[in-house]
Order: sequence, then structure tokens, then C-alpha cells
Amino acid sequence: MNDVSAVELATKRLQAALDALEGAIERRLERDQGQAALASQVHAFDSDRSRLAEELDSAVARARRLESANREIAEQLDEAIATIRSIVEADEG
Repeated sequence: MNDVSAVELATKRLQAALDALEGAIERRLERDQGQAALASQVHAFDSDRSRLAEELDSAVARARRLESANREIAEQLDEAIATIRSIVEADEG
């Protein structure tokens, strides 16, 4: 093998190594971009989860207030019904 063919062989090997390196870099960049996209989605999901948890807490608190108001109104209606019954019974008797 002469010096020219050895240089050509070395050049081809270097080019193949550079192509392989470029391919590896591209794959790494794609993987990193995929990981960044996943991280962004995880952050969005976490934000949504936090917002939904706050909304749920608010809804539960509102439901409790409504239940309490409902009980109070039911008690007042029972008292009003009892009062009306006693008045009607007094008028009948």
C-alpha cells in the first residue's frame, strides 16, 4: 500500500467516523428535545393538577356551605309548618 492509498483510506475512515458522530449527535438532540417536550408536558399536567385541586377544594367547601344552608332552611320550613299546623288546629278547635 502506498502513501496515497493509506491517506485515502484514513480519510474515508475519518469521514465514516464523522458521519457516525453526526448521526449520534442528531439522535441525542432528538432525544433531548423529546425529554424537553415531556418535561413541558409534566409541568403542564402538574399545573393542571394544582388548579383542579384548588377548584375541587372550592367546590367541596361550597357544597358544605350549601348542605348547611339546606339543613337550616329545612329546619325553618319544619318550624313554619308546625306553626301553621298549630294555627289551623287552633282555628278548627
